[in-house]
Amino acid sequence: MITVKDVLSYLETVAPPSLKMEWDNIGLLCGKSDQPVNKILVALDPFESVCKEAYDVGADLIVTHHPLIFSALQSVTDETEPGRAVLFLASHNISAINAHTNLDCAPGGVNDVLAERLGLSDIQVIEPGLLRQGSVQKQPLEAFLASVKAKLNCPGLRYVNAEKPVCKVAVGGGSCASELSTVANAGCDTFVTADVKYNQFFDAKELGINLIDAGHFYTENPVCQVLQAKLQAKFPETLVVISQNHTDCANFFL
Repeated sequence: MITVKDVLSYLETVAPPSLKMEWDNIGLLCGKSDQPVNKILVALDPFESVCKEAYDVGADLIVTHHPLIFSALQSVTDETEPGRAVLFLASHNISAINAHTNLDCAPGGVNDVLAERLGLSDIQVIEPGLLRQGSVQKQPLEAFLASVKAKLNCPGLRYVNAEKPVCKVAVGGGSCASELSTVANAGCDTFVTADVKYNQFFDAKELGINLIDAGHFYTENPVCQVLQAKLQAKFPETLVVISQNHTDCANFFL
């Protein structure tokens, strides 16, 4: 039977820890490395609801993109969401592993998956390694917006129109709008990311870049299917399932 350590060791080959940002927190954040694993639940976030889902489906381990513990905790109590999640996992002998910025940067990770999901061809890494760029058939921005919305299954998009067609596209899952200058220097006409600030939309128009905010959840969640498939192939004797309850915590009023 495999253990938590076996799963962690494999994930570190998929997303090497050396690729993480220095401020990040990755790896085994709750549980015992020698704990046997019969079932794994994969999700984008280790929210309390996901932890409870793991218990309900009989999982011994959750594997997520975002970390269970991100900033330093001053206490672990039932008065905070992270505290409740940690307490629940510990009390039910469920471990938690995550691969965050190392999975963003890794080959076949978050940003490669996002580029592939959006149908980009000739996908390449944009220096210094986080973002990806690729090409689509030249098309009006409105057509590309409709494609992004459908392929990511997101309820809506925020965007700025730089008054140019879409051809060379950069992607960065999650909060990557701070890399606008990198995208501009790479010669891209369009950038798909999330968590865009007000002034960044203005900056994008000044730079002549169509900037699309497709939502943090929707730009990163596609990697969960890839993680599930990789883990299931590596550990065929262990059932690996994707969370059925976790969705975007933000809602759209239409």
